[in-house]
Amino acid sequence: MAGETHSTTEGTHEAIEVPASEHGASFPPFDSTTFASQLLWLAITFGVFYWIMKNVAMPRLAGILEDRKDRIAGDLSEANRLKDETDAAIAAYEQALAEARNKAHGIAHDTRAKLKAEHEARREKVEAELGAKLKEAEVHIAGIKTEALSQIGEIAGETASALVEQLMGKAPTKTDLTKALKSALD
Repeated sequence: MAGETHSTTEGTHEAIEVPASEHGASFPPFDSTTFASQLLWLAITFGVFYWIMKNVAMPRLAGILEDRKDRIAGDLSEANRLKDETDAAIAAYEQALAEARNKAHGIAHDTRAKLKAEHEARREKVEAELGAKLKEAEVHIAGIKTEALSQIGEIAGETASALVEQLMGKAPTKTDLTKALKSALD
């Protein structure tokens, strides 16, 4: 390879020469002559990284994790406290609501009873007024009936006298008329 020239059909190029190494053409990390120094630097680098991780990175990570753990525990305890407060508030609300319903039912019952009592009192008053008016009307009707009955005899007498006079041509006597009326009414 070294010292060779390449040519192409398009033109000539100059040859590139690669010098050959003294130890051969091997990859440096696989070179057995440098293993000892590579292992030494590997151990030193590993030790430094281990010390940095142990003394710097891990304490920081542990602190961050502890802070998160404390924050989460605090948030959970706050959430539980708020949940307990909410449950207590809901229970107080439901109790107040039940008391309000009971009070409303009591007020409705009292109002219903009061209105019923007022209605009964008005009804009794109206019935008493109607009863009084009915008694007055009965007394008035009895008075009119008595007056009419007292006049019925007179009216019947006059009517009977007029009929007898027209039928017979002569008016009956008052005593005959009274006797006839008494026997007809009884």
